[in-house]
Amino acid sequence: MIEKYITRVAEELNLKPQQVTATARLFEEGATVPFIARYRKEVTGTLDEVAITSIRDRMAQLEELDRRRESIIKSLQEREILTEDLKEKILAAETLTTLEDIYLPYRPKRRTRATIAREKGLEPLAKIIFGQHEHTDPLKEAAAYVDPEKGVKTAEDALLGSRDIMAEWVNEAREAREKMRAFYAKQGVFRAKVIPGKEEEGAKFRDYFDWEEPVATAPSHRVLAMRRGEKEEILVLRVIVPEEEALKLLEAIFVKGDSPASLEVKEAIRDCYKRLFSLSMETEIRLETKRRADVEAIKIFTENLRELLLAAPLGQKNVMAIDPGIRTGCKIACLDRQGKLLSTEIIYISGSEASKKASGEKLKPLIHNYQVEAIAIGNGTGGRETVAFVKNLHLPQDVPVVMVNESGASIYSASEVARAEFPDLDISFRGAVSIGRRLMDPLAELVKIDPKSIGVGQYQHDVYQQDLKNSLDDVVISCVNAVGVEVNTSSEQLLTYVSGLGPQLAKNIIAYRNEYGALKSRKELKKVQRLGPRAFEQAAGFLRIRNGKNPLDVSAVHPESYGIIEAMVADLGCEVMDLIEDEALREKIELPRYVTDKVGMPTLMDILAELKKPGRDPREKFEGFGFADGIEKIEDLEPGMRLPGVVTNVTAFGAFVDIGVHQDGLVHVSKLMDRFVKDPHKVVKVNQKVTVTILDVDLERKRISLSMREKSNIPDKGARKTQTQHYIKESKQRHKKNERGSFNSPFLKAFNKKP
Repeated sequence: MIEKYITRVAEELNLKPQQVTATARLFEEGATVPFIARYRKEVTGTLDEVAITSIRDRMAQLEELDRRRESIIKSLQEREILTEDLKEKILAAETLTTLEDIYLPYRPKRRTRATIAREKGLEPLAKIIFGQHEHTDPLKEAAAYVDPEKGVKTAEDALLGSRDIMAEWVNEAREAREKMRAFYAKQGVFRAKVIPGKEEEGAKFRDYFDWEEPVATAPSHRVLAMRRGEKEEILVLRVIVPEEEALKLLEAIFVKGDSPASLEVKEAIRDCYKRLFSLSMETEIRLETKRRADVEAIKIFTENLRELLLAAPLGQKNVMAIDPGIRTGCKIACLDRQGKLLSTEIIYISGSEASKKASGEKLKPLIHNYQVEAIAIGNGTGGRETVAFVKNLHLPQDVPVVMVNESGASIYSASEVARAEFPDLDISFRGAVSIGRRLMDPLAELVKIDPKSIGVGQYQHDVYQQDLKNSLDDVVISCVNAVGVEVNTSSEQLLTYVSGLGPQLAKNIIAYRNEYGALKSRKELKKVQRLGPRAFEQAAGFLRIRNGKNPLDVSAVHPESYGIIEAMVADLGCEVMDLIEDEALREKIELPRYVTDKVGMPTLMDILAELKKPGRDPREKFEGFGFADGIEKIEDLEPGMRLPGVVTNVTAFGAFVDIGVHQDGLVHVSKLMDRFVKDPHKVVKVNQKVTVTILDVDLERKRISLSMREKSNIPDKGARKTQTQHYIKESKQRHKKNERGSFNSPFLKAFNKKP
């Protein structure tokens, strides 16, 4: 079945046919993308995950096209209207759009105006007029079709019916649809207008209240924003083209001369365009631009999610996690180095000084008793206040206080996963546990949450959900397998994403662990219920067993390659651990000696790299981060301030940055660098630490405009300064006096001084 697609896919993806063939065969055998990319490099010619995924997806698209082709042929056969010529055209169609254009005239229809005209016997008249012979007199020809019993009372009635039929022919003509489709794509314009009376309700769509933009250049985020405004009944959205140009395009295809019959055809074309063509083309172009916008939005989401999942882990530390709360209190969870919950507590950081002191006295013994090595505090409401409270307790300097992005923590708290893990724990404390574990290992904790709830997407609820789910699942699977999974301590959710496992085998591994204790070797995986040879082959290399019998079981070396290392050890006269610990021994390995028909240099190079650092974590080393002291709410901000921040989301139009005021600011793509930036992802990534300049603060709309440019254009009411503390001091003084106006600082005077 796959052979018919090989050449086409290879040409489209600029790959060798043998690479596509080999990859497709591996998929047919049940292999996964991570397994093929990591352990079958010789087979595919060292294709990476991107290329392998592209082959899989394009093959699936072509299979879907063939299924639709077969469905159409079957429908035509059942209705006995399939001709050899029509069948050849259907079989030759290379895209779904072309296929549907061919099928359109034969598609079962509802009762249309053209259908009614045919029932009145007017199709022969339509054919005569459509022929546009210069001597044809339409009115005279129509007179012969007057039949009051059929509802054709006059010749004008007959002509009207014939035009209905001709309009349908024009609408269904393949050439016309192809040219009109291209015309709409090139000349089409999105026009958005606010629905009268919805101005206040739809304030967030204010930018689109009176908006026009070419279809060809409209970016994905604006397409999705306009569509959302339409869906929420705030905007009216249309795709328009120059009508007279569209009519001329159709007339050039169908009109022959300027005879009376041709004038009738022109009337039919005008009717067709207004009643049929313009609507169907607008629908098509809207669907096509939506599809393109979906692809771009999903791409952005997956890139952000990958960065978030592969964020640097703190590692196995005793952690105190705090879910901030001003009114309801801060929920505290103390976790051991494996993330096990040891204790919970609640403190109140607002109120009287006595209350605050009592809360501090609660924290100190917890930190001592559970040997806390780090404190994780959620970045939600009250987060900055909680950080300040904890730091004022004068804790040991070697206990870092880290703010953790808590997006989606509340989703986890109420999920079945959380209920199963902590059936007797209050929902608010579950959130604290999640925050602490996110600091220790973001990947292991975030896989428990629907990726759409993590908060790094762009209009994720507006795109086609199945495509989004498939793409996000691919990213999670890729990240989990890139890092590797400790089989004896990982959660069921994390194990589920391991290549070749899935939910049921993950459950079975947990059950085996619970019954027989920790697994001692990868070979022992074969004893897990229903974990057969195929699943073992796919999963074993991505599962880690620390302190196991075989030192290779903690590495990414696949068990199928253990024999190669055993041969190396035998040749060098040493043990496996000697090879791992002694670089001089590894340098003596002559890799070409171990090349076989199945194992080449790419695999041997991977093996050697693993021997240097078995089971190494590919993620970056954890580094602490802190927001500027004294800047805790949006009212504290002033244009010109230079503040530290962390990127929380990257979109097509810029990056959102958390600067510690409970409202992310936007660095527009034009403000990311001093040079032109086409793709924000090439400049910033989620979780990146940055320094930004405040450009503008809109308190009413809670919008913060930021810049990362070295030379930022600051409004007159503020100045670009690097001395953030001076701004903080003056900002507090101004708010205290309730003054509104410019600063009288020497920095501002210097900035405003004319040369």
